[in-house]
Amino acid sequence: MRWFVRMKLAVLRAFAVTVLLISATAPVATQSTAVLALPAETHLRNVRQLTNGGENAEAYFSADDKFLIFQSSGEGVACDQIYIMPVAASDAGQKKLVSTGKGRTTCSYIFPSGNRILFSSTHMAGPECPPRPDYSRGYVWPIYSTYDIFTARRDGSHLRRLTATPGYDAEATIRRDGRKIVFTSTRDGDLDIYTMNADGSGVRRLTRELGYDGGAFFSPDGKKIVYRAHHPKTPEEIADYQALLADGLIRPGNLELWVMDADGSNKRQITSNGAANFGPFWHPDGKRIIFASNLADPKSRNFDLYLINADGTGLERVTHHPEFDGFPMFSSDGRLLVWASNRNNARRGETNLFLADWAE
Repeated sequence: MRWFVRMKLAVLRAFAVTVLLISATAPVATQSTAVLALPAETHLRNVRQLTNGGENAEAYFSADDKFLIFQSSGEGVACDQIYIMPVAASDAGQKKLVSTGKGRTTCSYIFPSGNRILFSSTHMAGPECPPRPDYSRGYVWPIYSTYDIFTARRDGSHLRRLTATPGYDAEATIRRDGRKIVFTSTRDGDLDIYTMNADGSGVRRLTRELGYDGGAFFSPDGKKIVYRAHHPKTPEEIADYQALLADGLIRPGNLELWVMDADGSNKRQITSNGAANFGPFWHPDGKRIIFASNLADPKSRNFDLYLINADGTGLERVTHHPEFDGFPMFSSDGRLLVWASNRNNARRGETNLFLADWAE
């Protein structure tokens, strides 16, 4: 089950009052495309490995494409914390801790101004890592009710809490103008998508369907939102979903991708494959979406990257590695792709960040 924990270093994905800025050195390996990409992966050129060791995921570009913010654990870090590092291979040898170092964190992002960051954290509930879920009920994700959303200066100082409503608040990303945040919350009893202003005011609920709705990203023009969802239909599915949610858990085996207008209207499902589809992110052209899925074998732990048009047509496989590939994001100009992968691991269980030039 560690595969999905790594995969979702996301849903679970969560911080303190005093911020410590800690620096750490992470050796960066630049390796040949022949080693890091397969011949069938024709969209990927000049692939380079950005991290070595531990579990690294959810890396997102700054608006100027010069920095990545991501979450990482292992290598002496008990549970996920948030780091920033330069994208340029020449100076990407350092990563800086910008979360508190306490609790568990997830889902970080850099405001377009470049001056502030956003992430979710459990640190207000205590400095320790929250407990892992009980997998006796199958593979589940914990929805920690102690997650809240915070902003800070890009060095981690001047931490500010944006959400204080009881329940889970996480999975937050920012519109390209920096004025709106989209996030997932249980504040109304179910897992739904909301927007709020950059200062935490003006919260608006966008989804009301029973089930999980989350992992949302604004389109480049800010007019649409892509997200993942599981809406149970049968009495058995509904009972299972509600029983798990009551215990702070969800079962993520079937997540389909949806697109809606930014005000929550005009929802339409764009995948229907019965797989676990996650991490959808818009190509800068606003017409295509890249995402991760195990649709080649929905019972498999082998996730790959796919492209699909925003209307659900034109599905195309991007990666073919026989292990996990997930959390893809394009740079602002679409020339670079960053993602997390189990490829080229030095030790079993590691998930590292990779960067490629994108070839159309």
